[in-house]
Amino acid sequence: MAGVSVAFGGLVALSDVSLEVPPNRVLGVIGPNGAGKTTLFNVACGFVRPDAGELWWRGERHDRLRPHRLAGLGIARTLQDLGLFEHLTVLENVMVGAGRHARTTFWSSLLALPGHTREERALADRAGAVLDRLGIADLADRTPAGLPYPVRKRVALARALVAEPRLLLLDEPASGLSGEEMAEIGELIRGLTDRMSVMLVEHHMDLVMSVCDDIVVLDFGRVIARGRPEEVREDPAVLAAYLGEDVPAEPGRSTC
Repeated sequence: MAGVSVAFGGLVALSDVSLEVPPNRVLGVIGPNGAGKTTLFNVACGFVRPDAGELWWRGERHDRLRPHRLAGLGIARTLQDLGLFEHLTVLENVMVGAGRHARTTFWSSLLALPGHTREERALADRAGAVLDRLGIADLADRTPAGLPYPVRKRVALARALVAEPRLLLLDEPASGLSGEEMAEIGELIRGLTDRMSVMLVEHHMDLVMSVCDDIVVLDFGRVIARGRPEEVREDPAVLAAYLGEDVPAEPGRSTC
């Protein structure tokens, strides 16, 4: 995204924000409460249309990005509220995410034609493999309602991964997790970069510093710093923002 600005009435949520997620790297977006992290994530997901600026993906500009188009573009996401279907099993929830790999039509599904049956088995196998990778294959026949929150988060992540995206957007993947669970999810995220890029919005600094290749820091909707974790950790503007002091906007602007 390049030069993105968003305002809600008189409140400026993002001001001239630019960032890039390089191939096969993890970008972290951090900042104090109210910094604009959620708005930025919603812009990237197509939930919020920016008032100014541009969204680019693989060399193509997308002025009217919409959530239902993400899968077709090779982008998958997880959300804070998970969005699982409580009446479906864990396996079925993950199969929903594999829809971009489907080839048969709605009518084939409705009439249960042989082609649809074969494809459904293939999608189930694909979903089962991802559940196994995340260590929850034994829960495939359970419904999400009775599962602990950390396990439900893994189901939501599996649903995103089964789409085999080129870009994975993660909204606070560590929320509600214990220290051990956070370390496990961090290791998993690092292991994804051989197949995709990852952008995560997160407030747990331990996770951000351990898994991110690059970090962008927001404060009051502005980018105040960017760089490698060790650079950001010692940046005076970042330290000031987290201590509640006023800091100047980042000089210059890069495009993506």
